[in-house]
Amino acid sequence: MTRGTGRGGNPAAPRSVDVARLAGVSQKTVSRVFNDEQYVSADVRRRVLEAAEELGYRRNNAARALASGRTRSIGVVTLGTALYGPASLLMGVERALRDTGYALRVVNTVEGDPAGIAGAVDSLLDQGVDGIVISEPIDEQKTDGGVALRVDVPVLVLGAPSPVGAPTVLTAGDGADLMARIATEHLLSLGHVTVHHLAGPQRWYAARDRLDGWRTTLAAHGRTVPAVVEGDWSAASGYAAGRLLASDAAVTAVFAANDDMAIGLIRALTEAGRRVPEDVSVVGFDDIPVAAYVTPPLTTVPQPFDAVAQEGLKRLVHAIENPDADPLPASDPPVDLLVRSSTAPPPNRTTPARGERSAATHSPGAGTGTGTDTGTGTTGPQANGGPPTPH
Repeated sequence: MTRGTGRGGNPAAPRSVDVARLAGVSQKTVSRVFNDEQYVSADVRRRVLEAAEELGYRRNNAARALASGRTRSIGVVTLGTALYGPASLLMGVERALRDTGYALRVVNTVEGDPAGIAGAVDSLLDQGVDGIVISEPIDEQKTDGGVALRVDVPVLVLGAPSPVGAPTVLTAGDGADLMARIATEHLLSLGHVTVHHLAGPQRWYAARDRLDGWRTTLAAHGRTVPAVVEGDWSAASGYAAGRLLASDAAVTAVFAANDDMAIGLIRALTEAGRRVPEDVSVVGFDDIPVAAYVTPPLTTVPQPFDAVAQEGLKRLVHAIENPDADPLPASDPPVDLLVRSSTAPPPNRTTPARGERSAATHSPGAGTGTGTDTGTGTTGPQANGGPPTPH
């Protein structure tokens, strides 16, 4: 049997008539089976259920529950974690949904469960949601070689490849590689010969994107690409990486894949006698609330969680309410760099005598200008470690 193709080349979701044709029964019989009505023989019920499983058919409970076919609810599949990035993105989705008139239904997944997304999507479809947001940042490799899950409602995927097939699949939250490039460019523009990278766990799509952006930038400038040190997003893993990097006198600049690891890194460097930013410059990623108040205040790349959520939800609601219209075009997320006091030009190669400062060594406030040629720095209170301004 040949299935149709939806917008974007995705296979069209199978319908009850397709199940009826494959099982050799009427469409009314398919409806009776799925509504658990009487007077359906065991053999017919078995054939219908097998055909439905083969086709990947699932009921549209919204259409079954309401004549309009919509329950005005949107489901979210998200990783059950308190980590800043996923939690902030979920909060952004909640805020963006308040003005749409749609209810929010959330199902959490568990890291390390390859079947988590499928189970979460099934749960939301059983509740009759009109659309689904998938904010699943981890690459849970399929072990069964199966095809992507197919659903019959529009889907918005945030910051990752789509794990489902649907009539309309939208994406938002891309651009982590660009943000990583800007962070790396900032450090190179200060005069550092190369930039080391403290990466996040590589099962996370965001960690891989940030690593790719860092590596691409160094290669584009013809710089040496140092070995990657991998953490687990925690400050403790940043501290462990910092103890390792502190022993290498050639390390003068580090781009950390998130702020928590950057803070742990700075602690380890300081304990080892490597001053930040005089000896080693550090850039983080996320702009967590404490980033402006640590010592030194952290130069970082803020993530535009609210902007991504608002853009994505607007497009998803449009797809739900205008199923025959073309999807709204996506726009690029804002990219910024908050330059604070953790970055400065590299020290000269002459080691000053104990208790003395080299004339070329910069004070903690040095290097907090406008980010030179990146054009993305911050002036005013944040540049000097003061309270952050809204963004």
